[in-house]
Amino acid sequence: MQKKLTGVIRKMRVTPTKPVTYELPVGDELFQIDDYIGGSLVLTHTGGIFCLSCGRKTKKSFSQGYCFPCFKSLPECDMCIMKPETCHYHLGTCRDNEWGEANCMRDHYVYLANSSGLKVGITRGTQIPTRWIDQGATQAVPIFRVRNRLHSGLIESTLKKQLNDRTDWRKMLKGQAETIDMAGKKNEILDLVREDLTSLGEHHPDLDWEELNDEVVELDFPVEEYPAKVTSLSFDKTPSLSGFLQGIKGQYLIFDTGVLNIRKFGGYEISIETG
Repeated sequence: MQKKLTGVIRKMRVTPTKPVTYELPVGDELFQIDDYIGGSLVLTHTGGIFCLSCGRKTKKSFSQGYCFPCFKSLPECDMCIMKPETCHYHLGTCRDNEWGEANCMRDHYVYLANSSGLKVGITRGTQIPTRWIDQGATQAVPIFRVRNRLHSGLIESTLKKQLNDRTDWRKMLKGQAETIDMAGKKNEILDLVREDLTSLGEHHPDLDWEELNDEVVELDFPVEEYPAKVTSLSFDKTPSLSGFLQGIKGQYLIFDTGVLNIRKFGGYEISIETG
Protein backbone atom coordinates (compact mmCIF):
# COMPACT_ATOMS: atom_id res chain seq x y z
CA MET A 1 0.00 0.00 0.00
CA GLN A 2 1.31 3.42 -0.95
CA LYS A 3 2.07 5.87 1.82
CA LYS A 4 3.04 9.53 1.93
CA LEU A 5 4.34 11.59 4.85
CA THR A 6 5.63 15.14 5.03
CA GLY A 7 7.50 16.71 7.91
CA VAL A 8 10.82 17.70 9.42
CA ILE A 9 13.15 14.72 9.78
CA ARG A 10 15.59 13.82 12.56
CA LYS A 11 18.18 11.08 12.92
CA MET A 12 16.69 7.62 12.75
CA ARG A 13 15.71 5.88 15.97
CA VAL A 14 17.19 2.44 16.35
CA THR A 15 16.36 -0.75 18.24
CA PRO A 16 19.18 -3.30 18.72
CA THR A 17 17.28 -6.26 17.33
CA LYS A 18 18.88 -8.73 14.91
CA PRO A 19 18.99 -7.11 12.49
CA VAL A 20 18.71 -3.55 13.82
CA THR A 21 15.30 -1.96 13.22
CA TYR A 22 14.92 1.67 12.15
CA GLU A 23 12.25 4.34 12.55
CA LEU A 24 12.57 7.68 10.78
CA PRO A 25 10.92 10.61 12.61
CA VAL A 26 8.93 12.63 10.06
CA GLY A 27 7.27 15.53 11.82
CA ASP A 28 5.26 14.00 14.67
CA GLU A 29 5.14 10.53 13.12
CA LEU A 30 7.54 7.60 13.09
CA PHE A 31 8.04 5.93 9.73
CA GLN A 32 9.13 2.27 9.98
CA ILE A 33 11.56 2.67 7.14
CA ASP A 34 13.19 -0.77 7.30
CA ASP A 35 9.83 -2.25 6.27
CA TYR A 36 10.47 -0.79 2.81
CA ILE A 37 13.85 -2.41 2.14
CA GLY A 38 13.53 -4.02 -1.27
CA GLY A 39 10.96 -1.46 -2.39
CA SER A 40 11.07 1.98 -3.96
CA LEU A 41 11.01 5.30 -2.12
CA VAL A 42 10.84 8.91 -3.23
CA LEU A 43 12.21 11.51 -0.82
CA THR A 44 11.63 15.15 -1.77
CA HIS A 45 12.93 18.19 0.05
CA THR A 46 10.15 20.80 0.21
CA GLY A 47 12.70 23.60 0.49
CA GLY A 48 12.11 24.16 4.21
CA ILE A 49 14.87 23.82 6.82
CA PHE A 50 13.97 24.23 10.49
CA CYS A 51 16.12 24.34 13.62
CA LEU A 52 15.73 21.16 15.66
CA SER A 53 16.02 23.17 18.87
CA CYS A 54 14.00 26.38 18.49
CA GLY A 55 12.00 25.54 15.35
CA ARG A 56 13.14 28.68 13.52
CA LYS A 57 13.17 28.47 9.73
CA THR A 58 16.70 28.86 8.45
CA LYS A 59 18.41 29.03 5.08
CA LYS A 60 21.23 26.75 6.21
CA SER A 61 21.59 23.99 8.79
CA PHE A 62 24.55 23.97 11.19
CA SER A 63 25.89 21.04 13.20
CA GLN A 64 23.34 18.61 11.71
CA GLY A 65 20.13 20.48 12.35
CA TYR A 66 20.50 23.86 14.08
CA CYS A 67 20.06 27.49 13.10
CA PHE A 68 23.12 29.73 13.47
CA PRO A 69 22.07 31.40 16.77
CA CYS A 70 21.47 27.99 18.38
CA PHE A 71 24.70 26.65 16.90
CA LYS A 72 26.58 29.49 18.60
CA SER A 73 24.80 29.24 21.95
CA LEU A 74 23.76 25.64 22.68
CA PRO A 75 26.11 23.40 24.68
CA GLU A 76 25.40 20.44 22.39
CA CYS A 77 26.93 22.44 19.53
CA ASP A 78 30.10 23.43 21.40
CA MET A 79 33.51 22.27 20.14
CA CYS A 80 33.96 20.00 23.17
CA ILE A 81 31.25 17.73 21.80
CA MET A 82 33.61 16.83 18.96
CA LYS A 83 36.69 16.98 21.19
CA PRO A 84 35.68 15.69 24.65
CA GLU A 85 39.19 16.21 26.00
CA THR A 86 38.46 19.96 25.78
CA CYS A 87 35.33 19.78 27.99
CA HIS A 88 35.41 22.96 30.11
CA TYR A 89 32.57 22.40 32.56
CA HIS A 90 35.06 22.27 35.44
CA LEU A 91 36.28 25.76 34.47
CA GLY A 92 32.80 27.21 34.95
CA THR A 93 32.49 28.15 31.27
CA CYS A 94 29.93 25.58 30.11
CA ARG A 95 27.28 27.14 27.86
CA ASP A 96 24.56 25.61 30.07
CA ASN A 97 25.44 24.13 33.47
CA GLU A 98 22.18 22.19 33.75
CA TRP A 99 22.79 20.56 30.36
CA GLY A 100 26.39 19.84 31.33
CA GLU A 101 25.29 18.15 34.55
CA ALA A 102 22.81 15.97 32.68
CA ASN A 103 25.05 15.06 29.74
CA CYS A 104 28.72 15.50 30.62
CA MET A 105 28.98 15.05 34.38
CA ARG A 106 27.83 11.45 34.37
CA ASP A 107 29.38 8.08 33.63
CA HIS A 108 31.03 7.77 30.24
CA TYR A 109 32.53 4.73 28.56
CA VAL A 110 35.66 4.41 26.44
CA TYR A 111 35.15 1.63 23.89
CA LEU A 112 36.58 -0.20 20.91
CA ALA A 113 34.38 -0.64 17.84
CA ASN A 114 34.70 -2.29 14.46
CA SER A 115 32.91 -0.36 11.72
CA SER A 116 35.38 0.18 8.87
CA GLY A 117 38.14 -1.26 11.04
CA LEU A 118 39.16 -1.00 14.68
CA LYS A 119 38.58 2.39 16.32
CA VAL A 120 38.36 3.95 19.75
CA GLY A 121 35.47 6.13 20.90
CA ILE A 122 33.57 7.44 23.92
CA THR A 123 29.89 7.60 24.80
CA ARG A 124 27.49 8.03 27.69
CA GLY A 125 26.19 4.82 29.20
CA THR A 126 22.67 5.75 28.08
CA GLN A 127 23.87 5.70 24.45
CA ILE A 128 25.03 2.07 24.47
CA PRO A 129 24.53 0.45 21.95
CA THR A 130 22.87 3.31 20.01
CA ARG A 131 26.21 5.05 19.48
CA TRP A 132 27.72 1.92 17.94
CA ILE A 133 24.72 1.37 15.69
CA ASP A 134 24.87 4.99 14.46
CA GLN A 135 28.51 4.40 13.49
CA GLY A 136 27.67 1.22 11.58
CA ALA A 137 29.77 -0.92 13.93
CA THR A 138 29.33 -4.69 13.69
CA GLN A 139 31.35 -5.33 16.88
CA ALA A 140 32.01 -3.24 19.98
CA VAL A 141 33.27 -3.64 23.52
CA PRO A 142 33.52 -1.14 26.42
CA ILE A 143 36.97 -1.01 28.02
CA PHE A 144 36.78 1.77 30.67
CA ARG A 145 34.10 3.51 32.70
CA VAL A 146 34.86 7.00 34.02
CA ARG A 147 32.96 9.68 35.92
CA ASN A 148 32.59 12.35 33.24
CA ARG A 149 33.08 13.36 29.63
CA LEU A 150 36.41 15.14 30.16
CA HIS A 151 38.00 12.05 31.67
CA SER A 152 36.73 9.86 28.84
CA GLY A 153 38.19 12.31 26.33
CA LEU A 154 41.59 12.31 28.05
CA ILE A 155 41.74 8.50 28.00
CA GLU A 156 40.52 8.40 24.39
CA SER A 157 43.31 10.80 23.41
CA THR A 158 45.81 8.45 25.03
CA LEU A 159 44.45 5.44 23.13
CA LYS A 160 44.47 7.43 19.88
CA LYS A 161 48.24 7.06 19.91
CA GLN A 162 47.59 3.42 18.98
CA LEU A 163 44.17 3.56 17.29
CA ASN A 164 42.10 5.50 14.80
CA ASP A 165 39.12 7.43 16.20
CA ARG A 166 37.22 7.87 12.95
CA THR A 167 35.02 5.71 10.77
CA ASP A 168 35.74 5.49 7.06
CA TRP A 169 32.08 5.80 6.09
CA ARG A 170 32.65 4.79 2.48
CA LYS A 171 34.41 1.59 3.52
CA MET A 172 31.74 0.95 6.16
CA LEU A 173 29.03 1.14 3.50
CA LYS A 174 30.77 -1.20 1.04
CA GLY A 175 30.14 -4.30 3.08
CA GLN A 176 30.38 -6.16 6.34
CA ALA A 177 33.53 -5.35 8.29
CA GLU A 178 36.02 -8.20 8.63
CA THR A 179 35.53 -9.91 11.99
CA ILE A 180 38.11 -8.93 14.61
CA ASP A 181 39.13 -10.70 17.82
CA MET A 182 37.92 -7.74 19.88
CA ALA A 183 38.82 -9.21 23.26
CA GLY A 184 42.33 -10.00 22.05
CA LYS A 185 42.75 -6.53 20.52
CA LYS A 186 41.51 -4.92 23.73
CA ASN A 187 44.18 -6.70 25.77
CA GLU A 188 46.83 -5.90 23.19
CA ILE A 189 45.99 -2.18 23.21
CA LEU A 190 45.85 -2.01 26.99
CA ASP A 191 49.31 -3.52 27.26
CA LEU A 192 50.60 -0.83 24.88
CA VAL A 193 49.09 2.11 26.78
CA ARG A 194 49.59 1.09 30.42
CA GLU A 195 52.52 3.46 30.96
CA ASP A 196 50.77 6.30 29.15
CA LEU A 197 47.68 5.85 31.32
CA THR A 198 49.80 5.89 34.47
CA SER A 199 51.40 9.13 33.30
CA LEU A 200 47.98 10.57 32.47
CA GLY A 201 46.79 9.78 35.99
CA GLU A 202 49.82 11.52 37.48
CA HIS A 203 49.00 14.70 35.53
CA HIS A 204 45.29 14.50 36.42
CA PRO A 205 45.05 13.30 40.06
CA ASP A 206 41.23 13.42 40.00
CA LEU A 207 41.08 11.09 36.99
CA ASP A 208 39.83 7.66 38.00
CA TRP A 209 38.81 4.83 35.72
CA GLU A 210 37.36 1.37 36.04
CA GLU A 211 38.69 -1.26 33.67
CA LEU A 212 35.80 -3.37 32.38
CA ASN A 213 35.52 -7.00 31.42
CA ASP A 214 32.34 -6.74 29.37
CA GLU A 215 31.46 -9.15 26.58
CA VAL A 216 31.80 -8.12 22.95
CA VAL A 217 28.53 -6.86 21.42
CA GLU A 218 27.72 -8.12 17.91
CA LEU A 219 25.45 -6.03 15.67
CA ASP A 220 23.73 -6.90 12.41
CA PHE A 221 22.21 -4.43 9.94
CA PRO A 222 19.26 -4.82 7.54
CA VAL A 223 21.14 -4.73 4.23
CA GLU A 224 20.12 -6.82 1.22
CA GLU A 225 22.86 -5.53 -1.06
CA TYR A 226 25.90 -3.31 -0.52
CA PRO A 227 26.94 -0.84 -3.24
CA ALA A 228 29.95 -1.66 -5.40
CA LYS A 229 30.65 2.07 -5.55
CA VAL A 230 29.55 4.48 -2.83
CA THR A 231 27.90 7.60 -4.27
CA SER A 232 26.71 10.24 -1.81
CA LEU A 233 23.22 11.69 -2.29
CA SER A 234 22.29 15.19 -1.14
CA PHE A 235 19.05 17.16 -0.94
CA ASP A 236 21.12 20.33 -1.43
CA LYS A 237 22.14 19.14 -4.89
CA THR A 238 19.11 17.05 -5.83
CA PRO A 239 15.86 18.02 -4.01
CA SER A 240 14.04 14.86 -5.13
CA LEU A 241 15.76 11.52 -4.57
CA SER A 242 14.35 8.16 -5.61
CA GLY A 243 15.44 4.56 -5.89
CA PHE A 244 15.13 1.07 -4.47
CA LEU A 245 16.08 0.88 -0.81
CA GLN A 246 18.68 -1.89 -0.55
CA GLY A 247 19.48 -1.52 3.13
CA ILE A 248 20.22 0.68 6.13
CA LYS A 249 23.49 0.88 8.03
CA GLY A 250 24.55 3.45 10.60
CA GLN A 251 22.44 6.50 9.79
CA TYR A 252 22.67 5.84 6.04
CA LEU A 253 19.96 4.75 3.63
CA ILE A 254 21.48 2.58 0.92
CA PHE A 255 19.70 2.99 -2.43
CA ASP A 256 20.56 1.51 -5.81
CA THR A 257 21.19 5.14 -6.83
CA GLY A 258 23.50 6.09 -3.94
CA VAL A 259 23.61 6.53 -0.16
CA LEU A 260 21.90 9.19 1.95
CA ASN A 261 23.16 10.30 5.37
CA ILE A 262 19.93 11.02 7.23
CA ARG A 263 21.71 12.60 10.19
CA LYS A 264 23.31 15.21 7.92
CA PHE A 265 19.87 16.48 6.91
CA GLY A 266 18.27 16.79 10.33
CA GLY A 267 15.84 19.73 10.27
CA TYR A 268 15.02 19.39 6.57
CA GLU A 269 11.34 19.19 5.72
CA ILE A 270 10.90 16.10 3.58
CA SER A 271 8.06 14.41 1.75
CA ILE A 272 8.36 10.60 1.66
CA GLU A 273 6.38 8.47 -0.78
CA THR A 274 6.46 4.69 -0.96
CA GLY A 275 6.26 2.81 -4.24
